[in-house]
Amino acid sequence: MSDPWLTIIGIGEDGLAGLSEASRKALARAETVFGGERHLALAEIGSRGRPWPVPFDANFVLSCRGRPTVVLASGDPFWHGAGASLAEKLGSDEWVAHPAPSTFSLAAARLGWRLESTICLGLHAVSFERLAPHLVRAARIICLVRDGKAAGDLAKWLTERGWGASAFWTLAALGGPREAVQQYCAMDFADDRAANLVAVAVEARGAQGIPRSSGLPDDLFVHDGQITKRPVRALALSALAPRPGERLWDIGAGSGSISVEWALCGGTATAIEAREDRVANIRKNAAAFGLTHRITVVTGRAPEALAGLEAPDAVFIGGGLDEVLFDAIWTRLSPGTRLVAHAVTLETEALLGELHQRHGGELMRAEISHAVPLGRYRSWEAARPVVQWSVVR
Repeated sequence: MSDPWLTIIGIGEDGLAGLSEASRKALARAETVFGGERHLALAEIGSRGRPWPVPFDANFVLSCRGRPTVVLASGDPFWHGAGASLAEKLGSDEWVAHPAPSTFSLAAARLGWRLESTICLGLHAVSFERLAPHLVRAARIICLVRDGKAAGDLAKWLTERGWGASAFWTLAALGGPREAVQQYCAMDFADDRAANLVAVAVEARGAQGIPRSSGLPDDLFVHDGQITKRPVRALALSALAPRPGERLWDIGAGSGSISVEWALCGGTATAIEAREDRVANIRKNAAAFGLTHRITVVTGRAPEALAGLEAPDAVFIGGGLDEVLFDAIWTRLSPGTRLVAHAVTLETEALLGELHQRHGGELMRAEISHAVPLGRYRSWEAARPVVQWSVVR
């Protein structure tokens, strides 16, 4: 980089004292310095300082293009900071960064935790449900929160969900002269014990958390009976073979249980459902599992509802498939896309047989029975057989 006009600087609670020589030089020659009010005060910028607009808008920085400019951010600007938002709008020769230790690094250092084994989340602008997939016994989690009230709300949220016995730390002003680290039990924490928090750390104790196996218990989901039942869902997910970063179309999503389990594997899902009441259930399930950022809900019927959607890596059709719908979906799929369809009616079963003969893949029929009372004894009660066709485009 010959002479980048923008310098992105991470600053800590120790202010100028903690900055490198390169950061100090960049600050000295900058015409304009952007940052939060706290950052500008820590760097003693004076009249050259420009507070961030609310909401954040990178275009304020881009208006200074070509002139020496500095952006100040807390700790590491590329970890829940403004760094990536700016870099993606710039050429690689336009900027340079000088990060400081992140809040996560400082918190782990104070607690003696292995950072590579610690879950690090930004909860200052999202719901606490984002924590749900990560809560398992002995999990260590560091969260950025907005303030002391948010810390109290988080402690209450944990307690209401069976995690009240968790160890709970507040970590304020890390790395500076006002640093304070205090430990509590989540159920005993009162939100008036801390003012402007930087982070909260949790060592989870209590409930078991969400299992990671395919086929979660049906009672974890809000549904009206229209749900791919647990054993059949496990078969579907095995065939769908989710991978982190992949996208699913869940057509006729019902409760959204397939979308939820796909998203728990690190992918994103578009749940397509025609009925408004079931759409509401999908949204509730996505929120309860902390997956609203990974599950998009589309109200409508396929194929019309597929218009404008990004191409998927996999498609699940839980029922209602006919020749017209199949042709509309199949023509939209890129080579390598996985498709899994289920049938419980004779008509759809016959169609899957024809499609298997035409396109190959794997066709199987699953019959599942459950033990139920029969007088003083027990007997098998059979569920409807399910035919599954899985194929790669």
